[in-house]
Amino acid sequence: MLPSSCDTFVALPPSTEGQRIVFGKNSDRPCDEVQEVVYFPATDYGAGEKVECTYIEIEQVQHTYAVVLSKPAWLWGAEMGANEHQVCVGNEAVWGRESADGDEALLGMDLVRLALERADTAERAVDVITELLEKYGQGGSCMEDECGFTYHNSFLISDRTEAWLLETSGKYWAAERVEEGYRNISNQYGITTKIDKEHPGMREYARSKGWWDGETQFNFATVYSFMTTARIEEAGNRYCEGKKLLEKSNGHITAEVMMDILRDKDSGINMEGMFMTTGSMVSVIPKDPALPGVHYFTATPDPERSVFKPFIFVKHLKPLKETTSPSYGADDPVKRKPRFQSKPDRKHELFVKHELVAAIIDSHKERGKKITESMRQLEKEKMTKMEEHLSVGVEEPDFLVNLFSESVKEEIAVYGKR
Repeated sequence: MLPSSCDTFVALPPSTEGQRIVFGKNSDRPCDEVQEVVYFPATDYGAGEKVECTYIEIEQVQHTYAVVLSKPAWLWGAEMGANEHQVCVGNEAVWGRESADGDEALLGMDLVRLALERADTAERAVDVITELLEKYGQGGSCMEDECGFTYHNSFLISDRTEAWLLETSGKYWAAERVEEGYRNISNQYGITTKIDKEHPGMREYARSKGWWDGETQFNFATVYSFMTTARIEEAGNRYCEGKKLLEKSNGHITAEVMMDILRDKDSGINMEGMFMTTGSMVSVIPKDPALPGVHYFTATPDPERSVFKPFIFVKHLKPLKETTSPSYGADDPVKRKPRFQSKPDRKHELFVKHELVAAIIDSHKERGKKITESMRQLEKEKMTKMEEHLSVGVEEPDFLVNLFSESVKEEIAVYGKR
């Protein structure tokens, strides 16, 4: 198996319709892995408190922001998500000259969640991630398996005004600000000569390793990438196809366009096989701070056979029970050493129902077609309602407390239609 995973996109005016930023990601993970969608409220902590991430414990901050996350059910961090300040983050696996093998530390997915919990802007998220990277490092298996699947990370981060691309190699990193147009990333380094922030020792380290002569113009991707690998070439194909799809709708990119891109199988963006798209996210963030952001999540594999369901940050939100996986606490095989000696059942309610209906769609053509059409109709109805909030705001926030969970229940009801 050649692991290759994830495609992340962001579009800003003038590439989008209206004064909105559109963010999207497909999380491509092992085909048997469950991805849950969970909500955590803003929380205050006392001095000296710690937070237990996937493998290590780190210092907690005094206040964390409310977050909604799409995450592999076995770990603490997240593949993608958003916070109450409308910061969105998605990560990508990247491989380069620097070995990704190392001791257990923070996973890239831990850094996604930590950035969302601690940053109220995209640029601040860059600072949070890089400060944690310097202090704790990145490392550890990124699969619920003893195989030791490891990688460095790149991050695409957006807020109401701009986006940032952050790429890492061990503790070294470079970041590029994106103020307009669109950007996509796919498992390869993409920052070249436009570097707006960087690790202070990044260039000297490359020079000391013989990767850069210290005289030619510094190109981060050229210096830190492999010269050529099948994995990078395959990711490059998806990157090019994703860029073409964005360009095709340039000036008119909407949530619907982003969902269509994430559903595209010909490009490989909607991945199939041993690694497949196990969860998808699309966010629409108006530049006007008086208007809410709307965050759509599938919480199920294959966006072509899933419903993008809306979530809006309001007060008094309830836990997302239907998409929250069982918890095993201290007895979880991930927490006990040696790790990964067994795999408990992590399927949440929606995943179980979706697994059954996906089998029906595969084996009963006519019935499957009707179910898929009903799923699309439900999604369209939800998006029409969300357009009102995106345009005029939220007048009755209490009505949105169970928005996502109610959408999940409606999706499950669609599965049962004959």
